[in-house]
Amino acid sequence: MRSCETLLQDLQNGECDGALSALYAPDGDPAKLDAARERAVRIAELYQTYFSPRQGAALFSGPGRTEIGGNHTDHQHGHVLCGSVDMDMLACAGPNDTDTIRVFSEGYPALAVDLNDPNPVESERNTSAALVRGVAAKIRELGYEVKGFDAFVTSNVLSGSGLSSSAAYEALIGNVVNRFFCENKLDAVQIAKIGQYAENVYFGKPCGLMDQMGASVGGCIAIDFNDPAAPAVRKVNYDFAASGHALCIVDTASSHADLTDDYAGIPQEMGAVAAHFGKRFLRDVPEADFRAAVPALREKCGDRAVLRAMHFYADDRRAVQEADALDAGDFSRFLSLVNASGISSELALQNAWSPSNPAQQAIPLTLAVGRELLGGAGAIRVHGGGFAGTIQAFVPMEKLDAFRTGIEALCGAGRCHVTRIRPQGGCLVAE
Repeated sequence: MRSCETLLQDLQNGECDGALSALYAPDGDPAKLDAARERAVRIAELYQTYFSPRQGAALFSGPGRTEIGGNHTDHQHGHVLCGSVDMDMLACAGPNDTDTIRVFSEGYPALAVDLNDPNPVESERNTSAALVRGVAAKIRELGYEVKGFDAFVTSNVLSGSGLSSSAAYEALIGNVVNRFFCENKLDAVQIAKIGQYAENVYFGKPCGLMDQMGASVGGCIAIDFNDPAAPAVRKVNYDFAASGHALCIVDTASSHADLTDDYAGIPQEMGAVAAHFGKRFLRDVPEADFRAAVPALREKCGDRAVLRAMHFYADDRRAVQEADALDAGDFSRFLSLVNASGISSELALQNAWSPSNPAQQAIPLTLAVGRELLGGAGAIRVHGGGFAGTIQAFVPMEKLDAFRTGIEALCGAGRCHVTRIRPQGGCLVAE
């Protein structure tokens, strides 16, 4: 591992351009490489200034993730399709010979986590410190001697963008600890599970594993959560860059505030349908049995619960069909399935707007405008949890400028983020 001074010089001299190109300029665009190099140099300089390190230093990346298929299917042990994106968290980090992990993230207060206290700290709940403590504690539990390190972090995974900044952060910290204290013995799936543990137990969010898998494993991946403790993961080898479409994530500028009950209502209602059959999850209920029981379920659980269960069965199938279409190189079929998923989320899952605030319908409005701009081409859908936040669109390149202009006229300048699926998950960039 290079000293911080040497790492900084090598970055400035272009010695790390190969690694940076693979992550940030795979198309060979010199402007993208220049921007990536400048970003890496700046973070190394800030790390050196902020921490005055005496040991070596390295660069690490934790990408955001995008849900491609399977909207609200993971918590029912279903199938999903997701991918890591080229918006990431980048850190310069190095060991500090103490029992304290110190992290400075641009735009946020500095944090320090004393590793002598491995237990969840109530005052840290819902903070980055909880994620750091949880990741370190779980890796120590696995038998590794985790010590202190310093890290300076920058991010373009926008908070609230639907790209899961918390999973990107967990993948980043997990890779730092893996390199410095585990001899890189942890694989990407293990790091994802460690991140989920930290988020569930220390941060206090009962999330599934999709976000962490998308950020840690990298590329486009199909996941079967039939056994959540050992999900089946496979890479989907499709070159999205060759599809002739841009992947756009649109921030609708709507607030996630006071939506906890809306989010919780989906697994609760799906679970109520499953409970009718003596099961906890819809994955364990044959669809034929569900269909036969619809009249009784309407009386017992309500129509919305029935519709949400219908969405689960359909979107669970679609996630598999989308992966199969990409494997076959049939992008038109894939786009048709993405559009069908979006319509199902709006009409059956009903997570496009909150009934507690019917005046706020930013997602349905943005979807309507987006469909007009696409004119029947591409695909568009609600992205992630829903009710507020983001939408996802696959936009033909010839329509991209007009689409972005039209969407930003509605949602605001800079709200349409053009990104791409990157093949690398959380990783060591250079050392």
